[in-house]
Amino acid sequence: MEVKRLQAYIQAFKVYLQKDRNLSELYKWEAMQHFQKEWDIEAPDFVAMYDQSLKSDTTQRLWKRETWRPKEVMIQLLKTDVEFGRRMFRSLFDESQNIETRISMFKFGCEELLQEFKQQHPTTIVNNHYHDDNQIIMLYLTFRFPGQYTFFTFPPFLETLKKMNIKDLPDPYNLDRFFKLTKIMNTFLQRDEELLNAQRKRLSLKQADASVSKLLVHDFYMFCANYNISFE
Repeated sequence: MEVKRLQAYIQAFKVYLQKDRNLSELYKWEAMQHFQKEWDIEAPDFVAMYDQSLKSDTTQRLWKRETWRPKEVMIQLLKTDVEFGRRMFRSLFDESQNIETRISMFKFGCEELLQEFKQQHPTTIVNNHYHDDNQIIMLYLTFRFPGQYTFFTFPPFLETLKKMNIKDLPDPYNLDRFFKLTKIMNTFLQRDEELLNAQRKRLSLKQADASVSKLLVHDFYMFCANYNISFE
């Protein structure tokens, strides 16, 4: 990652934060704040708690789009074996264990629940749990531990890496590279106090959580993917 390019994009991002009035990315921060208030792994009605945790007054795009509906399907799968599902999330959120192992085991659990669901509902058209591409799993982790993780949206992330002149580009399943590269981005972002103050100010306009989080990294690489700087 070329530092001069990263710093140039951070400068452009800071200007954007200082001037932006559309607040187009704030729905993520509001949804995270809501999740933090509602999540309870010990909830007697775990399915209802999961459903309530992933709610937004603004949009459902984080967990439901035209051909992608992980929340909807997860609710059906959890009803198949709620205690198995609770253990899956407990394991996923166990920070004492290796992160990639946790994610792999969570995906395995989703597949187990899906097969059980299909046995119980032989006429179902549900044939995908939508948790195999890392996107919704990284959302769970980011919402639960916002200081540790950030959203995984691969196409704009990859486009950002190209603009940072990274030659050895990762594939969509290389989470180790994703963690390392987003950590570098976060380190540089956190060094810019003017940028952090601009973010705090715009967050407060919507009463979102104004604490600094690695969700800022997602805001940053989404911005970079759609902004061009000439280095000629």
